[in-house]
Amino acid sequence: MRYRLSMALVPLTTISRLMNNTSKTAGIKDIAQTLGISIGTVDRALHERAGISLKTKARVLQMAEQLGYKPNLAAQALKLNRRIKIAVVLPKHISHFFDPLRAGIRAAAAATAGLHVEVTFHEYPRLGQGDTELLESTLKERYDGIIFTPGNPRKLDPIIHRLTRQGTAMLCVASDAPGSERIGLVSAHAYTSGALAAELLAHKLYRKAQVATITGELTTLDHAEKLRGFAATLAMLAPHLSLLPAIESHERPKEAYRQALALLHSGTKPQGLYISTANSIPVLQALEEQGLLGKIQVVTTDLFQELVPLIETGKVLATIYQRPFTQGKVAFESLITYLLEEHKISPIIRLAPHIIFRSNLPLFTNRLDFLTNSGRS
Repeated sequence: MRYRLSMALVPLTTISRLMNNTSKTAGIKDIAQTLGISIGTVDRALHERAGISLKTKARVLQMAEQLGYKPNLAAQALKLNRRIKIAVVLPKHISHFFDPLRAGIRAAAAATAGLHVEVTFHEYPRLGQGDTELLESTLKERYDGIIFTPGNPRKLDPIIHRLTRQGTAMLCVASDAPGSERIGLVSAHAYTSGALAAELLAHKLYRKAQVATITGELTTLDHAEKLRGFAATLAMLAPHLSLLPAIESHERPKEAYRQALALLHSGTKPQGLYISTANSIPVLQALEEQGLLGKIQVVTTDLFQELVPLIETGKVLATIYQRPFTQGKVAFESLITYLLEEHKISPIIRLAPHIIFRSNLPLFTNRLDFLTNSGRS
């Protein structure tokens, strides 16, 4: 049976007052007062309890959404008398990205006043190296949830399966393992990041030219999706630009430097370059040594102190900022919400990447030191 919902009986001034009240979040009492029903009825509707008609339940849920109602997670945790153990399993390299991501997690954890949450940080050398062993070791700890970045999803599938069967909620951050039993994902939209880089180069390179990409491991979904977005957009917007085979640096600085030199010494020297990993300094160093930094149009990824003067002087056209601090913060908040909510909704959140040019660079540089230092503490 379907019901047509009508809010005509609810005074618009009441809804407006509650929606514009930024001092506190609307609660169950506000929903009850707005609809003119009891708090108990609202509670039954929000928590799928018996004793309420489908029509009333639908009215309550619509009003809850309209007022921006969010459950009081702290109250739920106290009611359940529950202690929550969370592990954060991230690579040490690349610190430009993962230190701010850790800082976001720490900031979100610090805001969980009233919750009994224990957060433990674990590090392994680099993406795809040491993560399986570290996740294996967490089986003994019995964590409620784990935030992790999957380097090679296929290699991690068995351990994700075992942890999930043990009752651990596995949340991906920065890259995905979509075929696994992970509960969700928080990341920048990788395909869009690549597409933005392609569009930037298409606007700068008018004549027929070669374009290259230097990435990490293409077994990592984030890198593969960036390349897919870059290639598709370049083919659509700039068919006069030829895309060279992707270069995988395997997130190793020395390898990235060596491969960049090999590219520049080859007969297919590019006029445009997209570095889709935050491991860009070795590549930029190779360009500088060859006198090509500022001559080749370069789009990098993320933002850190060494990159700032290169953007300021125009040697780097732009960088695609993946918002690592926000990724970490939202990932932690999403995991806590998942663990405490009665109705489990898998969080799939893809953040819009930001383009940083010389003109808007000052808006992003003020917090660089703070984010990096907070991530290391």
